[in-house]
Amino acid sequence: MGFFDGLLGGRAAAFDSGNAATNAIELTRRHPTVSLTKQGAATGNLRVNLTWRMRTSDFGSGPRTSLLRHPFKALKPPEILGHGQSMVNVDLDLGCLYELADGTKGVVQPLGGYLGDVNAPPYIKLSGDDRFGSGSGETMYVNLDHREGIKRLLVFVYIYDQTPAFDRTQAVVTLYPGNGPRIEIGLDERHPQARSCAVVLLENVKDELIVRREVKFVYGFQGELDRLYGWGLQWGRGYKTKA
Repeated sequence: MGFFDGLLGGRAAAFDSGNAATNAIELTRRHPTVSLTKQGAATGNLRVNLTWRMRTSDFGSGPRTSLLRHPFKALKPPEILGHGQSMVNVDLDLGCLYELADGTKGVVQPLGGYLGDVNAPPYIKLSGDDRFGSGSGETMYVNLDHREGIKRLLVFVYIYDQTPAFDRTQAVVTLYPGNGPRIEIGLDERHPQARSCAVVLLENVKDELIVRREVKFVYGFQGELDRLYGWGLQWGRGYKTKA
């Protein structure tokens, strides 16, 4: 079983517009930020969902098709297959480092049972731990009705087992505000040895909730993300029980 960081000592730009066809905002390098406040989406429960799928290239290439006979094949994106435990041995976990307005800091993550609370500090709740990449993925909720108590939140994804596999999976983190379009951040950059990724930062800046794409891959675990963003928590090795 793999190992990675568990918390010690208990709990401690330019704005993009929505796509009318899909009712979604995709955060990219060119358009990395969006204001929930300006979108009228700074209240209610913000749902944060992680899903991932297996790349078909990992299973060998299919029959070759002539681009001369089928020229539009070149414009078609590669097919992605949904996957189960038998296809890939990778366990992606969704987590969140939080800093509240009163200075309280901590983490919400499956490891250690730090599942949070949506109606009390830290106003973040993780629904559970999906170990096999099911269709629903992993979901956490952020209670934006208590936004004045939140200073910043860093949503991150890490690989639990010992095999780095961000290059073999197509992971997407999607934010579903209580109002307005959903916000999508794809983890589609190639970092085959990375074990963790800071995905998106939500900050309360002068009473405005700003969502900023990060997508920063690191080769360590939560402790390295902590150091990168200056959270200052104490970390140690953690393990999950066997499924």
